[in-house]
Amino acid sequence: MSAAETLDAAVPAEVSALAEAVLKRACAADLTLATAESCTGGLLASLLTDVDGYAHAFERGFVVYSERSKQEMLGVSAADLRRFGAVSETVARAMAEGALAAAGAQIAVAVTGFAGRGAPGEEPGLVHVAVKRAGRPTAHREEHFGDIGRGAVRVACLRCSLEMLSDGLAD
Repeated sequence: MSAAETLDAAVPAEVSALAEAVLKRACAADLTLATAESCTGGLLASLLTDVDGYAHAFERGFVVYSERSKQEMLGVSAADLRRFGAVSETVARAMAEGALAAAGAQIAVAVTGFAGRGAPGEEPGLVHVAVKRAGRPTAHREEHFGDIGRGAVRVACLRCSLEMLSDGLAD
């Protein structure tokens, strides 16, 4: 059984191992983590709290699926949502920065994207991930996972988010 035993059936072993490695690094650096999730619906927070022995490095998570929740919980501006859309670099960065401020953690990751087929003009698998560490610039990554299905996109988002968290934990 992997370190994240509750999600074993849904999460590949290498993603579970990456979550454990991120949490170990955060603990070693005495840093706490926060998440702001839209298309993953809290799956990343669930994975991070599922790792026995290290989950205390996780401060809190925000599931902000609607535009209103992004505004109310994370301070994302309505103007940015209208101008750039909820699935954009600007909004991902604002989500990460808002999560960091609201959680009182030292590093936050945000993920927003289209996990499946949406409205016309929405690109299935388009995802924006941002990481904000206190005192550092906000990092961003854009991914085009394609129309691989909601579950597969969400798992790919987990991997990408954890890789970015790992990079953000580097000294």
